[in-house]
Amino acid sequence: MQYFVVGLGNPGSEYENTRHNTGAMVLETFRKAEELPEWSEDKKRKALISEGKVGKEGVTLIFPQTFMNKSGEALGKSKDLRFKIFDKKKKIKEVTNLAVIHDDLDIPFGKYKISFNKSSGGHKGVESIMKVVKTEAFVRVRVGIASSASAVKKSQAESVVEKTILGKFTPAELVEFKKLAKNIAEGLHCLITESREKAMSQYHA
Repeated sequence: MQYFVVGLGNPGSEYENTRHNTGAMVLETFRKAEELPEWSEDKKRKALISEGKVGKEGVTLIFPQTFMNKSGEALGKSKDLRFKIFDKKKKIKEVTNLAVIHDDLDIPFGKYKISFNKSSGGHKGVESIMKVVKTEAFVRVRVGIASSASAVKKSQAESVVEKTILGKFTPAELVEFKKLAKNIAEGLHCLITESREKAMSQYHA
């Protein structure tokens, strides 16, 4: 089964090392850790792609090259997504071979959670993907970006939230982030080669 791992972020050098590009940054760490091929452009998906194997499992890494609120377009051409019934009573289906990595304002910087079947939490990139796959039931790696230096609540003015998430990490934060990203990469390896349950229980910070 081919596994799809999406790292959310905005394309362009001006967004490098910004908090909102956390997903793409972790994805790059994972690509290098697994020694997967360099990125190649997929015009149909409007994304950068890297395909290879993690253990014995086939993987496709996807970095959407649209802006955040159109991230789901990168999955629109993915015919290999696998679905099964997750909740028979509510007729909810899950995507069994998809993981999405993204920033999360509800989690402190330096922490992360591997979650399943959670609401978007207002994240535009996640909302875009949910519209395409028509379910919330898929794995998400939620990487914290809230810190004492950038404390902000989603209830605050949109301009305040935007200024925070588009702000760049400080040099000290980048050092800490790189360590965290390596741990997340290990969690993704476990997710793909072993199980969602094991990854969720053993990998978090």
